[in-house]
Amino acid sequence: MRIAPLSLLISASLFASCAFAQDTATVTGIESEISIKQAEYDNATQILEKHLKEESQLQSQLDLLRTRSTELDKEKNQALDAMNEMYRRLIDDPTIDISAAQARYQQAVVDHKQNKDDIAMQLAAIASHRKDIEQIRVAKHTQLNTLESLKEQLTTARVERLRNEFTREGTLEVNHTINCKRTETLAACEQRGQQMGLQKATKRFVDQIFANLTEERLVEPKRNMAGAQVQVLSSHVVNSAFSGQGNYNVNLSVTMRGDVNSSRLCNLLSVDNRYCSEYGTPLSTGYQTSYETTFTDSQLTFSDSKDNTNVSVSRMSEQPIHDYSVKPMPTVKPQLDANKMIELTLRSNVYDDEVFIDGVSFGSTRLATTLPSGIHDVEVRKQGYQPYRVRVDLRKPQTIHAKLVKKPESIAAPTYTSEQRNTTPVTSTALGGNAAAAMVVIPAGKFEMGDINGNGLANERPVVEKTIASSFAMQNKEVTVGAYQQFVSNTNYKTEAERNRGCAYYLNGEPVWEVNLNWRNPGFEQSSDFPAVCLTYNDAKAYADWLSGQTGQQYRLPNEVEWEYAARAGTKTEYPWGNEIGKNLANCGWCGSEWSNKSAAPTGSFAPNAFGLYDTVGNVWEWTHKSAEQADVTVRGGAWNFAPSLARASTRLILAPDFRANYIGFRLVRER
Repeated sequence: MRIAPLSLLISASLFASCAFAQDTATVTGIESEISIKQAEYDNATQILEKHLKEESQLQSQLDLLRTRSTELDKEKNQALDAMNEMYRRLIDDPTIDISAAQARYQQAVVDHKQNKDDIAMQLAAIASHRKDIEQIRVAKHTQLNTLESLKEQLTTARVERLRNEFTREGTLEVNHTINCKRTETLAACEQRGQQMGLQKATKRFVDQIFANLTEERLVEPKRNMAGAQVQVLSSHVVNSAFSGQGNYNVNLSVTMRGDVNSSRLCNLLSVDNRYCSEYGTPLSTGYQTSYETTFTDSQLTFSDSKDNTNVSVSRMSEQPIHDYSVKPMPTVKPQLDANKMIELTLRSNVYDDEVFIDGVSFGSTRLATTLPSGIHDVEVRKQGYQPYRVRVDLRKPQTIHAKLVKKPESIAAPTYTSEQRNTTPVTSTALGGNAAAAMVVIPAGKFEMGDINGNGLANERPVVEKTIASSFAMQNKEVTVGAYQQFVSNTNYKTEAERNRGCAYYLNGEPVWEVNLNWRNPGFEQSSDFPAVCLTYNDAKAYADWLSGQTGQQYRLPNEVEWEYAARAGTKTEYPWGNEIGKNLANCGWCGSEWSNKSAAPTGSFAPNAFGLYDTVGNVWEWTHKSAEQADVTVRGGAWNFAPSLARASTRLILAPDFRANYIGFRLVRER
């Protein structure tokens, strides 16, 4: 509900600024681009479905031709036998007419040859169709990544727009009338009236800010969580007067600037907190649950335009010190020490943590803030660490040194059922010291496979329950450059990228082939502990076959069921730690790591999941096993240059077996 203007005058700068129009234009522009890209993606999906249907029809026709080939071959042999029989009879009876037998055989040969030609043409058509399908799929993946990246940009733009809308400046004119108390002087009544008028102005100012937010419907219900504040820039008395009834009326013109606790913007928009991390620590102000205005001892002079006299009243601090919620403005007279603010400083022994004071996020340490005196509950959290909690009786400035202790288990350790036995990851290192030999045992169990939370792609549905009947061993990290080097040195193997056309990389959101790129030179700097990339499905399979021969045990790529079961590690969330990607928990595009959108990261740079597996989220896509009947292969897990939404446990991208890129690698499982 918007406030009627009445005696409220807001300058144009509050609601019609070029900067704010630009914010909205940016959001609108990204939304428009998303709409275009979504249409392109949907169109590519329809084209792909059409090509797949045509391929299925071509394959059915090929099957018919092959069935007919068997029949024609049989007919040709029978016609030949019949013609030979006629020739034998012709020796005894030269008058026998063998032309029908000859014609039958001749037709059988012609039909058989024509069918062979039709099969060859059909195979060529299918091969051509397969190339088109592969190109469409790669284009779809590109469009999907671009689409998800635009959604990242849109959320960032929405957060920035909201921040700018909260920090607008404006001039407000307000009338306020009070009844003078019999025990106070006229000067005291005048001062109290002006102070209360100033309170009314700040309250109405923040009301107008909320009412004019672009996403007001979404934000308003969370108003008490916003930490919205007002800073008075200047103020003067337009006119004032006493009445014979003992009333004092004042007309104030106040110029103010809004402010907001930036760390809370994400919660207001219901988006992941990582979008607000760039704003650093919150404002150095405690959150108050009333409209009460706090005054300091400094003085603010109001100039009366009528008689040019000056009236001194207590002035608000130059730092923003007004916090608002949905409670009504109190009518009690403000006191100078009614809400004394005291400085609290926090330090911790870790970085990228998050501080909560009385349940409200205040950003990360190092943090210096001011809070109302009294009891406060302080908590410092970081993924993978036990939270640090303390209750503080804040009477004088204090410094808290929080010491966080790392959890013995991983950041996402779930509770297992009795079916999920052997829950402690078991590492196998008895494989001749080979760099690829670090294995963990994945326990048997059941799980739900697919788009459990409804955020996935069409090929992740429906959700089905799968059973892993027996435990199996899986490499705890992606196969590294060093491990692949051992294989190549031992076999002189040449990868498909080295033999033909190089490897693909992303340039301006499009996959581009570079002939000089391969696993040795993927287009970014790497060392031996980086994941080996620019490898095809067959390159990965060749490594698995070699490792099997070296160790006497059977290694292979995991199938999709095994991969997702191991990646989920007993969870039903999008990622091992929850449904939000967070910040700096994995290496994917816009995930906040030092490698995001730049390159792969050394394997094991982030915490493992509950089964002891590293990098199941991001870093590089991983090949999975395909059956003999499948023409294409699925990669899982996301990558350093793909959007976080594509690094979910259930995300599937389908590729041709000979595709290679500097964002695709693999890991192996070992047969029992």
